[in-house]
Amino acid sequence: MTDIITKAWADNTTKEYKILKGLKKENLRDNMTNTELILNMLTEASTKDISQTETPKTFEESAKIARRGGNVANVARLELEAQTGKKVVTSLSAKTILKDELKQIDKKKPKGK
Repeated sequence: MTDIITKAWADNTTKEYKILKGLKKENLRDNMTNTELILNMLTEASTKDISQTETPKTFEESAKIARRGGNVANVARLELEAQTGKKVVTSLSAKTILKDELKQIDKKKPKGK
């Protein structure tokens, strides 16, 4: 189900998402931005709420509900992207953020010491 809801809101399977972020064994969730995490949580909550209301009996029914739950966050993602002009799903990861922060620290160090 994780792949289904991720594909529904982020337009990427979890594998595609990990490749985008340059991850191998690292946890995808640990490498999401705050906005990505929030939309992922919205997807999970929406899917759970719809599922509790409709009580699916089969895997296919559950998969349809997962796609619908993911669509709730997809609509929010697309609207946010339209409002900001920036992509929500990016290659930004904890690894790249850390590299950028280390570069900034190096730039602030006095030269010759």
